[in-house]
Amino acid sequence: MSGVALNGAVKRYGEVQVIHGVDLQIDDGEFCVFVGPSGCGKSTLLRMIAGLEETTDGSIAIGGRDVTRADPAERGVAMVFQTYALYPHMSVEENMGFGLRMNGVDKATIKSKVRDASRILQLDDYLARKPKALSGGQRQRVAIGRAIVRGPEVFLFDEPLSNLDAELRVDMRVEIARLHKEIGATMIYVTHDQVEAMTLADKIVVLRAGHIEQVGSPMTLYEDPDNRFVAGFIGSPSMNFMNGEVTGGKVVIPALGNMAIPANVALPADGRAVIVGVRPQHLSVTAAESPVRIDIRERLGGVAYDYLDTPTGERIVVETRGDEAIPEGSGVRVDFDPAQAMFFDAESELRLR
Repeated sequence: MSGVALNGAVKRYGEVQVIHGVDLQIDDGEFCVFVGPSGCGKSTLLRMIAGLEETTDGSIAIGGRDVTRADPAERGVAMVFQTYALYPHMSVEENMGFGLRMNGVDKATIKSKVRDASRILQLDDYLARKPKALSGGQRQRVAIGRAIVRGPEVFLFDEPLSNLDAELRVDMRVEIARLHKEIGATMIYVTHDQVEAMTLADKIVVLRAGHIEQVGSPMTLYEDPDNRFVAGFIGSPSMNFMNGEVTGGKVVIPALGNMAIPANVALPADGRAVIVGVRPQHLSVTAAESPVRIDIRERLGGVAYDYLDTPTGERIVVETRGDEAIPEGSGVRVDFDPAQAMFFDAESELRLR
């Protein structure tokens, strides 16, 4: 297995630049997830690594070998796509071994490699079946198995779970995590689902508009985001953001009735605008005569989410537990420990530290 290095990687389509000088090091055996909103360039970057998209400028190395201009077949990668792309007239065993057969590998070696992959993916009982007799999750496992038998240096996954229902997505997340643990391969995984990113990754790369916003472990990005975008994208439900103004060394929040809170960071001068970020689980509400009201409550069993309307029009989400729910439409007072808040510059949206 091998690591992957991108140095100043750029992708242009004519005059339009979609990847802007990406520098990234993915270590040998690491599970790296590219995450970001639709159109941020994550699939394009993955396809550049695979050789399916030409790299306009910069370089890409796999295992210390420059593959920037190499054909896809020469890069030592295997890609698993969103669509399964299985041959309907072939059995599971034939689908998994097809690539090796096309490369002239002998039947005994193909059979051995397919059996090893089927054991890892728990497909032994399905080797004689055709794809139409499989569930969506089983078909995706076959597609992964087809990649495994090739013995690539790097596995590339392009939103492989997006066609599955919610329960199967959870099952397949576990399967992929177990696969990585068992074979120890370098894996690069693209998703727009930050839950997948948080549960699978050793390293997350957050992308926006073709730029890397931040790289780090899941908990580093969650607990120590560099800017408002990363803070809002990592975590479900998203972090709440409220406009504030620096006054007398504190931050006044109009959405919460001009609540004034201290900050444990260096604030700009009085009168300057800042953004206050607080996660839903760090907020609490109590019934009160207040212009802040509970609009909608989502009940999810042991936890509920209250969506609050504020006089400034900012929407706030509060995580609540237990049965002491305040009725919808009621006025509430919102409280939180200022030490749990994060502060961002209103113009650059960079974190104040």
